[in-house]
Amino acid sequence: MAKQQETTKQGDERLENVEEALSKTELWIENNQKTLWIILIALLVAAFAVYGITNYNKKRNETAKNLSFPQEINFEQQASKAVDFASYYMQNENYATALNGDGEKPGFLDIYKDYGSTKAGKLAAYYAGLCYLKQGDYNNAIEYLKKYTNDDKVLAAMALGLIGDCYLELGDKQNAISYYDKATKKNPNDFTTPMFLVKLGMTHEIMGNNAKALEAYTTLKKDYPLSNEAFEISKNIANLEKKMK
Repeated sequence: MAKQQETTKQGDERLENVEEALSKTELWIENNQKTLWIILIALLVAAFAVYGITNYNKKRNETAKNLSFPQEINFEQQASKAVDFASYYMQNENYATALNGDGEKPGFLDIYKDYGSTKAGKLAAYYAGLCYLKQGDYNNAIEYLKKYTNDDKVLAAMALGLIGDCYLELGDKQNAISYYDKATKKNPNDFTTPMFLVKLGMTHEIMGNNAKALEAYTTLKKDYPLSNEAFEISKNIANLEKKMK
């Protein structure tokens, strides 16, 4: 009987301890309810963010799944690596492979298609246009050069000037003049601007626009006197001035 009473007493003590612990927990929850809600919301936001980022990266990585690059390389870096591979063929004048790929790595056309939203992907459009130009396919060259939208100081002007070259090869001198003019005004610099001022002036001469040609030549001599083109342009200016007398 005494043993049973002792067991009952121990049970009551455990119950009292449990109830006391529960009371303290409830009190803590009640006092920290606001903090708990903030933590809960933060955890939910973090979970959704991780889920969203994971799905986003999964979709982007699927686009590049045919490239044998390490997983840690991001989307922009994958595009840049792909351009590097294709550029090797372009530099070796294998323009068809540079455009279409070698069977394992993509060429500029697929790079632009898959990575056109990246800086390297847009550069692929420029290189594709250049490859087409080298092959004498001027219409496709124009199409891809027009897709180049990076605002690089030199290449942006070069793309416009090369479009002018394509139109000139196609016999469309008016469009050639238009794009040479755009090229001279796009990010003026000591490399591309003198070159396209000469082409602008020469195309005007071909069309008999002597005053416009003289304007291009004199602008070159005045604004870029130290350029290689400026050293040769005096002859053109002198010949034009004779014609216009």
